[in-house]
Amino acid sequence: MPPFLLLTCLFITGTSVSPVALDPCSAYISLNEPWRNTDHQLDESQGPPLCDNHVNGEWYHFTGMAGDAMPTFCIPENHCGTHAPVWLNGSHPLEGDGIVQRQACASFNGNCCLWNTTVEVKACPGGYYVYRLTKPSVCFHVYCGHFYDICDEDCHGSCSDTSECTCAPGTVLGPDRQTCFDENECEQNNGGCSEICVNLKNSYRCECGVGRVLRSDGKTCEDVEGCHNNNGGCSHSCLGSEKGYQCECPRGLVLSEDNHTCQGIPVLCKSNAIEVNIPRELVGGLELFLTNTSCRGVSNGTHVNILFSLKTCGTVVDVVNDKIVASNLVTGLPKQTPGSSGDFIIRTSKLLIPVTCEFPRLYTISEGYVPNLRNSPLEIMSRNHGIFPFTLEIFKDNEFEEPYREALPTLKLRDSLYFGIEPVVHVSGLESLVESCFATPTSKIDEVLKYYLIRDGCVSDDSVKQYTSRDHLAKHFQVPVFKFVGKDHKEVFLHCRVLVCGVLDERSRCAQGCHRRMRRGAGGEDSAGLQGQTLTGGPIRIDWED
Repeated sequence: MPPFLLLTCLFITGTSVSPVALDPCSAYISLNEPWRNTDHQLDESQGPPLCDNHVNGEWYHFTGMAGDAMPTFCIPENHCGTHAPVWLNGSHPLEGDGIVQRQACASFNGNCCLWNTTVEVKACPGGYYVYRLTKPSVCFHVYCGHFYDICDEDCHGSCSDTSECTCAPGTVLGPDRQTCFDENECEQNNGGCSEICVNLKNSYRCECGVGRVLRSDGKTCEDVEGCHNNNGGCSHSCLGSEKGYQCECPRGLVLSEDNHTCQGIPVLCKSNAIEVNIPRELVGGLELFLTNTSCRGVSNGTHVNILFSLKTCGTVVDVVNDKIVASNLVTGLPKQTPGSSGDFIIRTSKLLIPVTCEFPRLYTISEGYVPNLRNSPLEIMSRNHGIFPFTLEIFKDNEFEEPYREALPTLKLRDSLYFGIEPVVHVSGLESLVESCFATPTSKIDEVLKYYLIRDGCVSDDSVKQYTSRDHLAKHFQVPVFKFVGKDHKEVFLHCRVLVCGVLDERSRCAQGCHRRMRRGAGGEDSAGLQGQTLTGGPIRIDWED
């Protein structure tokens, strides 16, 4: 039987052998990166923020310069080498507790737990901990490590008989009887706080909800009585009256559900469209339309909805620094006749609402030879601005028009593999550069064993052939089928790093094409400073049996 590439799912019937569950204290992955430590503050001039997108449900142990264990107190944003550091919201267990569940929180924008997930923790013999960490749903999140203090020795009772470590206030002695771990005061009666308890390093603090303030005891909360006290808790204007007070927003902003915070017009940035919802009370008797006046708003009674794609309605797509920016302008002018919704008056002569969606430029996508997880789009979040998806397609021939759909291909060595980087949304004015493509025997993008097909925008393997495409964002390639040496290497994964640029920008990285030894210049770009994400597919099995 000749060798071929085949994607397989293995099902075993009849008598089965249950795998032996390994003790996570003896089977874990070490996290020892220095930037992971809580003392490491993010400096984007030294490199982009990092992301734990490779973490995916395995057991991990913090060691080396990463720290002794996860911090159990709130870590300020822009630490641990990233924007949103992740800390353990709960105390570490004792050895006799076995495996326990704890909440892990990511700190960002002044919120100690803006994002959270559940992780598992176990105390191991020898005084260390292991953690089963889930993959963060978005970037940029990194699980932090922390160096805890070693306690001072002190004598209790007869010093000639024994000495015992004591820890500073706000810390407790760990299972190794030497390390002082932070004490989570919030676990006991919510720290005495009437509403919100936030654990800090060796301490804690109480907080109150919107529109409420702490009393002098620092624990209980009370309603804000008027505008004279902390502006009534209002984010913008506070208007007092005999019956109390109320928060007001400047024109163009609306009051959120908490009745204290003003927020802008909601804009939803989708992969292929932009959606704007404008409150009716802001619109009044105006008719809304975009730069292309044929694109108009539709009222649902409470809001006026405008939905448009990145290619229509006069939307302008441009590249600004490390982002793709799509923009349009919502204009409101008085209606010529009263509308069916009962708009008989107007309160302003014109309304202008600039609408902007931002997408990152750099993407890393991965796939096996055969797209068994067909067309999983790469969705990149950029500060919740939007997603701009790519897929890695396997095509049947060098026309690059018909990808494999339901039936999986059978590929033999010395056959040709046709693959392409395809944008889900085809937008004019943009182009892409495949900076690198490399193969690995596993799905891990940081696999030590890797074979480069493209590097620094240059073809590394002379057998790689690139085809021209009518779409500047699509890239098509041909390469002979291959496998890694060794009988244990039965799978092949392909990873490609893609950068998006403006077509007319002659100084962009895309315009440079093949360019080794990239350096940062005064007018050039450094793609290492741009953000990327990973999507993994496969695996592909290579059958060598005759």
